[in-house]
Formats: sequence, C-alpha cells, structure tokens
Amino acid sequence: MRIVFAGTPEFAVPSLRAAASRGEVVAVYTQPDRPAGRGRQLAFSPVKQEAMERGIQVFQPASLRTEDAQEQLRALAPDLLVVVAYGLILPRAVLEIPRFGCWNVHASLLPRWRGAAPIQRAIEAGDAETGVCLMWMAEGLDTGPVLLSQSTPIGPEETAGELHDRLAELGAQVLSDGLGLLRAGIRPRPQPQPEEGVTYAHKLDKAEARQDWSQPAAQLARRVRAFHPWPVAEAELAGERIRIHAATALEAAHDAAPGTVLAAGRDGIDVACGEGVLRLLRVQRPGGKAISAADYLNARRDLPVA
Repeated sequence: MRIVFAGTPEFAVPSLRAAASRGEVVAVYTQPDRPAGRGRQLAFSPVKQEAMERGIQVFQPASLRTEDAQEQLRALAPDLLVVVAYGLILPRAVLEIPRFGCWNVHASLLPRWRGAAPIQRAIEAGDAETGVCLMWMAEGLDTGPVLLSQSTPIGPEETAGELHDRLAELGAQVLSDGLGLLRAGIRPRPQPQPEEGVTYAHKLDKAEARQDWSQPAAQLARRVRAFHPWPVAEAELAGERIRIHAATALEAAHDAAPGTVLAAGRDGIDVACGEGVLRLLRVQRPGGKAISAADYLNARRDLPVA
C-alpha cells in the first residue's frame, strides 16, 4: 500500500512507526516548524524528526484547503491517509483523495470526548476507563464511524502525561491491527457512533490551572492529575502562589475555611477544601523546581497550621 501519514506531536510517533514498519509510508504531513525554547528557534515536530530519521519525505503546508496542497497530495497517489493528532482540518476534497479513505487514531472511546483534549478531560471527569478508536474520517469533529477500538482502565493516581504515553502505544497497536486487516484484503467494518453519550473535550486553557479551594477535594485531585504535565494546577497556599504536581484527596470532615492548612508533615500538607481535604505531595514555588512537600516545609517553617 501507499500510505500517507499526517501527524504532529509526540502522541503520533508510535503510530507513524507502526504505519512505516513495512516501508509503505511514502510521505508525511506535519504542521509547519514553530519557535520553541528560550531562544525561540524554529523546531521540528516530533513526527517530522521521526520521518527524517526514516528517510521519508515531509510536507508542511499551512493549510490543506488550497488547490496546490490538494494537488500535491493527489500526486502521491495514496491508498490510505492515516491522521493522528495532525492539528489541521481536512476538507472534503482531501478526504476523497485516498483510495481507501482517511483513518484517524483518536484517544477516547467515541462518542465520549470528541475534540482536542480527550485524555485530560477523561481524568478530570473521573472516568474509570478510556481507550483509543480507529475512526473512518468524515466531515465534522470526530464524528466518523469507528473501525476498531480498544479500552483501558484509568489508574487511580495516573496523570495525563502517563495516560498519554499508554494511549499513544495502544493507538499504534489498534492502527497496526487495522492495517493488517486491510493488507489481507479485509476492510474493517465501519460502525456508526451512537447518538447518545456525545461529550466534547475542549482544548485546555492555561487559565484552568488556577484552582479554587472551595471546590471538593476529589475534584481538585483529579484536576491536578489531568493538568500534569501541562498546564500544571496552581493555587494559593498561605499567601504564596504554588504549582501542585501531585496531590491526593482525603475523605475527612472539618469546619475550617477553604484554603486553611490543617496539618503539615513528611506525609504531605493537608489543605481544607469545600468538601474533604487535599493532601499536597509535590509542589513548586515561584521560580523553583518541583519538590516534595517535606522539602517545601523545610523552606517554609513559618507555614501557619490551624
């Protein structure tokens, strides 16, 4: 088969490796290079780096809506276009180019969590499981029929970063299974998504990092996990704005005002919430690095405890 792969971030790299394992990927599409780092130097996307290491030609159009970009894709004569976290909208004209259509690897069990941040929103909502879907792409936001899927439980302390890495590998496996069927002359049967159960995973906003102690501790703990490694939850603790890298919710009754430090020791810093207590395990002071709660207490011996 002649496969064209479209993807940009680290999540897409395992899928690119799976698609390219038999040398069938004839081209890779990825977003244009972006400034990164303190020096704001132009940086290659992870997918571009992987493609270059494999000697696969790379295309980086700013849009696929132009006639030139579409003619370029037609000239590649793709049998299949595989899309994984590409970041650009594919118009109908592009969807109609490949002989076997366009496949997309999506990090949720559709129709739950269509959209940009399915991994983070699943953790934030307290979902017990998630998974990946291999979807036949159609016009609309993740609305196409599902070809294959695989579920996986979400660990009780799993962060978005950890789940991201697991789902990236799981997505590569599901894609590999789909490609295996297609190579054998078996087209995976598209299953329309049910109309019930649709939810949208809106893109993360850095403003969401600021946490409110008046919320339930269980909800705050989920947000700490969902927002790690980005944008990282933050809150005010005894007059200091800190970032929270790890925390756990305690079912403990109290009558203290939200934000009050109830206890502090080697096990963590217990903060009163609107409901329950949030135990801070790993935090970061302004301009510092992530440290354990015990190390934080060594630096803030004056921390008031109720």
